[in-house]
Amino acid sequence: MTRPYAPGYRIPTDLLLKAYASGVFPMAESASDPEVFWVRPETRGIIPLDGFHAPKSLRKTIRKNPFDIRFDFDFEATIDGCAEKREERRSTWINAPIREAYVQLHRMGHCHSVEAWHEDKLVGGLYGVSLGRVFFGESMFSKETDASKICLVHLVERLKARGFALLDTQFTTEHLKRFGAVDVPRGKYEKMLAEALKGEAIFFP
Repeated sequence: MTRPYAPGYRIPTDLLLKAYASGVFPMAESASDPEVFWVRPETRGIIPLDGFHAPKSLRKTIRKNPFDIRFDFDFEATIDGCAEKREERRSTWINAPIREAYVQLHRMGHCHSVEAWHEDKLVGGLYGVSLGRVFFGESMFSKETDASKICLVHLVERLKARGFALLDTQFTTEHLKRFGAVDVPRGKYEKMLAEALKGEAIFFP
């Protein structure tokens, strides 16, 4: 983990894209901290697209179509949902410079959201960065049971259909491991990343 702070507490989009292409991503200590530091983990979390699996109970829920799933419909509301403090998550690393940078990346076509809507309310979602044939998952949130999990399933389906080669999750959690997430050493990850950056996959539209 390294800590050079972004100049002026803003993250230039060209710097951000170069960072992702070299296996580095930004974080903040908290939402209220104006500073940003750069992270290059020793082990990296990924979900192999051919090794993704959703629990049977979740597949059953998906068949009931509980949510209207939308892509890039309201990106800013999605990143704000991810940044909200909730009972199970007292703090968040999405601060103002990070929000500003990713909204700008979205406008450039490099950042996307998968959203779960119910009765015209955003109840869950996730967002991430798209570069080459890589999707770098950033954060997710859920206000209704299974909303973010169902978004993850739809994300993977889209990545497979659109020719993506790598789904990066930064780190693994017990939650993500249930879907097939694994840890890979930095050296192996960076080779996978370099290969997956060759060519171009279009996430949206």
